[in-house]
Amino acid sequence: MELLIIILVLVVFIVIPNIKIVPQAKVYVIERLGSYYKTWHNGLQLKIPFIDRVSNVVTLKEVVKDFAPQPVITKDNVTMQIDTVVYFQITDAKLYTYGVENPINAIETLTATTLRNIIGELELDQTLTSRDIINSKMRAILDEATDPWGIKVNRVEVKNIIPPRDIQEAMEKQMRAERERREKILQAEGEKKSSILIAEGEKESAILRAEAKKEAQIKIAEGEAEALLKLKNAEAEGIKLLKEAGADKSVLALKSYEALANVANGQATKIILPADLQGVASIGTVINEMIEKK
Repeated sequence: MELLIIILVLVVFIVIPNIKIVPQAKVYVIERLGSYYKTWHNGLQLKIPFIDRVSNVVTLKEVVKDFAPQPVITKDNVTMQIDTVVYFQITDAKLYTYGVENPINAIETLTATTLRNIIGELELDQTLTSRDIINSKMRAILDEATDPWGIKVNRVEVKNIIPPRDIQEAMEKQMRAERERREKILQAEGEKKSSILIAEGEKESAILRAEAKKEAQIKIAEGEAEALLKLKNAEAEGIKLLKEAGADKSVLALKSYEALANVANGQATKIILPADLQGVASIGTVINEMIEKK
């Protein structure tokens, strides 16, 4: 009975604590008699009491570290505060455990020194507009430097760039002046386009008025020409009828006289008399004789 109790005590206090269940996305680094033995992955694992020990529990998930702002100096001697965010993942638990003391602190220090070296080669304006270049350079340098530590740097992001207060005020003034300049340019362009549109409208209106006046004059001239043509046609038709009726030269001369009388009754200031005025007088005598006979 006592032996059974002893066995139960041994099971409870020695065997059970050495049964380990490694969860997903974690690994256990195991040492045996003080030396690295193996790396446990997820699943049920058994550790030998007093001989094996868990040296480190390492997560295989991607880790995000937001480091505090670091003072850096640009190429044109402007001191600013820059903080970065580093995304990394542990790829080798053994190297991570034995490669460097306090790996997170080592990454933060390496990030700060790398950032100072990169920013020291850039001027202020380049620093503010070259975040992608800074991120890619830092990622390449950190990834290469942390490879012996079993760490892979996936991405580095410059989170904030905080220049000195006087620089910020100067930049704000510059931005305000630039916005005002753009506003004036847009306003001037708008006024220019408006003036052009007004001028084009006046031009088109004048052209339309001239074309309308031209069309009216053409219509009037065509009407007058058509009326004159109809008048001449009527006169020609009348003469034709007289000839067909057997009218002699006396009647034709009389018609000419009537036309001359109509001209005299008009508003003309000049009257053109026919050269054969005596013939016209003779015709008048004939007409008088015809009237007297009646």
